[in-house]
Amino acid sequence: MPMPPEFREIAKRVNNWGRWGADDERGTLNLIDDEVVRGAVATVRTGRRVPLAVPLRPDGIQTGLIPGRVNPLHTMTAVNQELFGPGTVATSDDVVTMGLQAGTHWDGLAHVSHGGTLYNGRPAASVTAHGRAAFGGIEKVRHIVSRGVLLDVAGALGAERLGGGHAVGPKELTAAEEWAGVRVRRGDIVLVRTGQIRVYLAGDREGYAHPSPGLSIRAPEWFHARDVAAVAGDTLTFEIFPPEVEGLWLPVHALHLVEMGMLQGQNWDLEQLAAACREESRYAFLLTATPEPFAGAVGSPVAPVAIL
Repeated sequence: MPMPPEFREIAKRVNNWGRWGADDERGTLNLIDDEVVRGAVATVRTGRRVPLAVPLRPDGIQTGLIPGRVNPLHTMTAVNQELFGPGTVATSDDVVTMGLQAGTHWDGLAHVSHGGTLYNGRPAASVTAHGRAAFGGIEKVRHIVSRGVLLDVAGALGAERLGGGHAVGPKELTAAEEWAGVRVRRGDIVLVRTGQIRVYLAGDREGYAHPSPGLSIRAPEWFHARDVAAVAGDTLTFEIFPPEVEGLWLPVHALHLVEMGMLQGQNWDLEQLAAACREESRYAFLLTATPEPFAGAVGSPVAPVAIL
């Protein structure tokens, strides 16, 4: 179905095409400048480090809902092999086959198109089977280090986990911001906690996948107004699933990746971070979250770490 008027109106308001030049392939990551990084480093007080990635496992998050996005298949190719003869140094090696977006990951700017168009007006046809992403490949990211802000929406609403039909919009994001006593600012990376990852951690992959809370179609305007550099969440689909507007699938993906040029992350485990932030009564921290630079890829695994 064609995009409805509501989507097109929001798209006009959040569009960043040409903001950093016609050839730009980094989008809102351009908002993370040296001043922003210095400010991020200044948030570190104790040096406490909190990992945010789920383990990569053969029985991981993916259920087959998304064709081809397979969980990691880990194989040993050498086990204590003495390459240079008996009694010499022995090595073990292994390989992995996996969907680049199977676990904790970033969606790259070439991951989604609508109307045959990618971010900055580039043609979706620039992504091909053999050439991969000729524009906006994840290797163009290079580095992601900035101030992270946890918006614990579930915590702000007094819940361990939001219900499957809960759409997180500007009202909920503002409430979480005020509850945390923090103000999201230019160049921040916002982490939105719904508590949905608890379902996966408890062993229910299907229940984790759907129904799921997530971002509303109205959330991108909130991030655009605050000049957020990137957003990540603790759900499989990032946005509410099934969708809040019947028949309109993945509108937040299209608004973030295509219109805004803003990376989004999925399957981030924010439970330990939420506990640490509550203990220390602060919700801003240094965040390092650089994806693996697979050339031409439309997404990539990441092992983010929050440093308090």
